Parts: sequence; structure tokens; C-alpha cells
Amino acid sequence: MLTDSEKNELKKFATETRKNIVKMVCTAKSGHPGGSLSGADILAVLFNKCLNIPKDWDKSPDFEKRDRFILSKGHASPLLYSVLAQYGMFPQEELMTFRKFKSKLQGHPAKGYLPGIETSTGSLGQGLSIGCGIAMGLKLNNNPANVVVYTGDGELQEGSCWEAFMQAAHRKLDNIIAIIDRNRLQIDGCTEDVMALDSLNDKLRAFNWDVIEINGHDYEQIYEAVEQAKKSTGPCAIIAHTIKGKGCSFMENQAAWHGKAPNEELLSLALEDLDKE
Repeated sequence: MLTDSEKNELKKFATETRKNIVKMVCTAKSGHPGGSLSGADILAVLFNKCLNIPKDWDKSPDFEKRDRFILSKGHASPLLYSVLAQYGMFPQEELMTFRKFKSKLQGHPAKGYLPGIETSTGSLGQGLSIGCGIAMGLKLNNNPANVVVYTGDGELQEGSCWEAFMQAAHRKLDNIIAIIDRNRLQIDGCTEDVMALDSLNDKLRAFNWDVIEINGHDYEQIYEAVEQAKKSTGPCAIIAHTIKGKGCSFMENQAAWHGKAPNEELLSLALEDLDKE
């Protein structure tokens, strides 16, 4: 269990992550704030409590034993960049170079530019397949590391995701965890109107995955789900119910904020909202 002090620290980390997200997207005048904001609590727990990722990255003697994190929904790069910077992987001052010419912080994560980026992502539907390949490689090398793949729910409308679900179950990959950001919105509207996913729990179980459903903004539930998933005897999916645009009143549950930048006036309102969190 997490102590009250730990929960307060996670809340501070997540709030700062959200502030960075809206500032980065506003400064760049482009980006994807909605689905980045929904995952701040999940990544706060992952990086601070659940994953073994060295802050000195490939300079660590235990680098090969690190857990692997893959942001399959690569358009949520502001989320990952903010978390990595706060985690100490690179200077936080670099965050405001997001999407600028020659910046290391590209619109979608690109391997080799920053520590903490396992693979280039952004073409949706590929992250879980990549994760399966990495998980299989770790097994062959008797490496105890875990692979965590963070996906969007709209992304699961891609057929390649379901091939990966089948592959992971067939290979009995007990070292892979899929965390699904179930905010129920994508660029064109509600997922259930675009291409229905429910009952997602039943679908995943039919593909022989263990499934845990949680409130993706509850730190205790996130932590316990990930720790339980690590002990699974097969692949495990965590369906994290979240709010798209979480923390910013005018963005919450609004598909229009999937890929739109706030102006300076709305940035001020967003930061005011986040100060009240």
C-alpha cells in the first residue's frame, strides 16, 4: 500500500506533469493535450513506484536489467517528455523546445534522441507488437525485466493490436503488461461511436489475457494493479478508466482537445485549474 505521504508526492508529480503538458503544447502551438493529460497519474506511479528504470540510462551498470516502457500512443509525447524530465533523465528547461526545429523533443518520441525512449512510436497499433518482440527477447536471455506498453483505447481499433494480443498469450509472455488508457474518446469522437470496443474486458479475456480494471486517477489502484500484473502467470492488461483532458475544466471529456493547442488565455485558465487540483 502507498502511504498518504507517497500519494501526496505522486499528486505533486502528476500536477507538475500536467502543467508542463499544457505549457509545452501552447508554446509549440501544436500537439495533443487531451490524451496526454489523462495519463499523468498512471505514469507518475509507474516511474516513481513500479518500474526499474535507471536515471543515468545506458551509463548504469544495470542498464540491461531495466524494465522497458513503450508509449504506443506516441502522440502523447508531452506526457512522456514531462515525466522523463521530472524523473531526472534530461533538464526540464528543454521541455519548452517541444516540436521546435532541431529539438530532441519531436512531436512523437524518436529513439536515440533522449534517454528513456525505448523505441520510436506514433504510428498507432505498433507498440504492443514491439513490446511482444522485446518480451520474447528478454525471455530468451533469461532477463527478469518487465515490458509495459501504454496504449490508447482508440488505438485498439487497429487489427495489429489483436495480433499482438494473440501472440503474447500464445507465447505465454508473463513479462508483458498492457496499460490501456480508457478515456473513451479519440480524434473523431467517442470510441463507441467510431468503432465500439466494449466489452473490452471480455474481449481481452477471450484472447487469454488476465485483466484488471481500475480508476486510472487513483494512485493506490494504479500501484496495486501494476504490482499484481507483475505476478501474473501470463500477459496482463490493465484497463485504466480515465478522463481525457483531466485537470483542465474546458478540456475534460472533450474530443476537440485531442490534438489542439490552447492559446495564452486558455493556458492561464488551465494552470489555474491545475493549481486547484
